[in-house]
Amino acid sequence: MMNHVALPEKTQQLLANAPLTGQDADEKIRFMLENEYLRRLGQCRRADLLLTHKYGMTFDEFVSRRITREKGYSWESESDAMKWETIVSSMKDMEDHLRKLRKHSYV
Repeated sequence: MMNHVALPEKTQQLLANAPLTGQDADEKIRFMLENEYLRRLGQCRRADLLLTHKYGMTFDEFVSRRITREKGYSWESESDAMKWETIVSSMKDMEDHLRKLRKHSYV
């Protein structure tokens, strides 16, 4: 079942004139979604890389080696653990969104 979304006239004009890949509004919106998912995935990967370098290990290793306990449950290690967990989860979400978008894309 297809849902239809009404866009304000000004938004339709902006979308029609946007220098985006795609012939119609659906293709252009899918293109923008893909680019936003890729942008966010890139941000997450950079943050993951910074923490990987900081601790000299992956997030999975960080968890399995119980680094927060090793560091005496310091504020820094606990904070990094929470951030890192969010980053890894967000990366999986963005990759999942991209996979679904590309699977159902006809661009």
